[in-house]
Amino acid sequence: MREMPKQPKSRASSAVRHAPLGQVMQDDEDRGKFAQASSRRSKVDNLSDEDEQDGNVLDAKTSRTILEMSREQQLEEERLERLKRSSISRRRSTESDDEDIDDQSVSGLFNNDGDEHGMMVHHNSGYVTVEGPGLTEEDEAVVANICGTNGQQRQNLADMILAKIAEKEGQQEQEQDGNMDDEYEEFDLPPKVVEVYTDIGTILSRYTAGKLPKAFKVIPSLSNWEEVLYLTRPDRWSPQAMYAATRIFASNLNPKMAQRFYNLVLLDSVRADIVGNTRLNYHYYMALKKALYKPASWFKGILLPLCKENCTLREAAIIASILQKVSIPMHHSAVAIHKLAQMDYNGATSVFLKTMLNKKYSLPAPVIESLVGHFAGFTKDKRELPVLWHQSLLVFVQRYKNNLQDETTRERLKLVMKAHFHPKITPEVRRELFGAQAWREERFGKNSNGSVGTGLTSM
Repeated sequence: MREMPKQPKSRASSAVRHAPLGQVMQDDEDRGKFAQASSRRSKVDNLSDEDEQDGNVLDAKTSRTILEMSREQQLEEERLERLKRSSISRRRSTESDDEDIDDQSVSGLFNNDGDEHGMMVHHNSGYVTVEGPGLTEEDEAVVANICGTNGQQRQNLADMILAKIAEKEGQQEQEQDGNMDDEYEEFDLPPKVVEVYTDIGTILSRYTAGKLPKAFKVIPSLSNWEEVLYLTRPDRWSPQAMYAATRIFASNLNPKMAQRFYNLVLLDSVRADIVGNTRLNYHYYMALKKALYKPASWFKGILLPLCKENCTLREAAIIASILQKVSIPMHHSAVAIHKLAQMDYNGATSVFLKTMLNKKYSLPAPVIESLVGHFAGFTKDKRELPVLWHQSLLVFVQRYKNNLQDETTRERLKLVMKAHFHPKITPEVRRELFGAQAWREERFGKNSNGSVGTGLTSM
């Protein structure tokens, strides 16, 4: 039998290789479990593989997709870069002493249209000025007559620093003579430390914006921080340096140490600037606001010393505008009001009391009683009281008349109104306390038959 010739194997068929049987069975089983890859993804993968192997160019659709993605990424990077530059410029503009600050940029911070309390804050040319009732020359003369501003003036910061330097030199001489007790003996600062912080003081006297030296930022952590701080001569700092330093010390000092900084450094600089310019630099104003981060230290280091040291009405109006703008916890304000009510009268006392009473705190009963005693203490006072005193009495009665229902309390206030009568304010106080009928009797008078007549009567 003739054999059939064998069919020659083609090269293509010989190149085909089948997977092992076990792998084929596993692939068939997995095909029902998992979704197949998208054709678009497989095409892109195949194209990329072929391009890597053969060096061919991508098709138009894939190239367009890649270009769109790169364009979006570039736009996103440009947007982030613009945001970064704008944030840096805003930070620099906030810290720099720009004499031509746009009024519109600070319209939200300072209300140039005034408010319901009659206090107006103006911000121009980098300075803050405050206008309001009670700042007339006549009232200032009345307050000066009451307070006697010819007393001893407070020693300024520069004099205190020079006195400390002289005292230190005297201590060194006593140490050399061996006459100083060991308990009062102090270690001298190393010459390198003195040189570094003296140079920092020179930098701060010309500081306008930017980062502060790192050596200055560690002062709050030093045990002898006050002595090191005096080496920088705070009396020569620029207003911008004072604001930057206040931010550091208000955050890192404990309340007692912060009170020392407020009283010895910040308060002197603020008062000197008001005296020299009849208004307050914008950076000093912001430093006072930042110092309220510690309210107890602020009241003890700034507000109460001002009222004890012949504070002028202009100084009081500027400080009160800060109290009006910043939210302060009730218990801190209650203690400050209680202290102010117990102090000897000063025109600034009325300004601060009126401002804080207008914040409508829910004051404790002892504070209300101290305020009643404060106003009742003027019953036998024969001096002419300024309009500010009458305004503070009116605000007190308006805000807390529901707490003044006791008959004894009302009689005490009635005697005060008899002793110190103001034709426009006192009738309003009487109307708040005793109602509309008493106000009409006070305003128009009352005849013996009960009809309302003309003229004023004193109750």
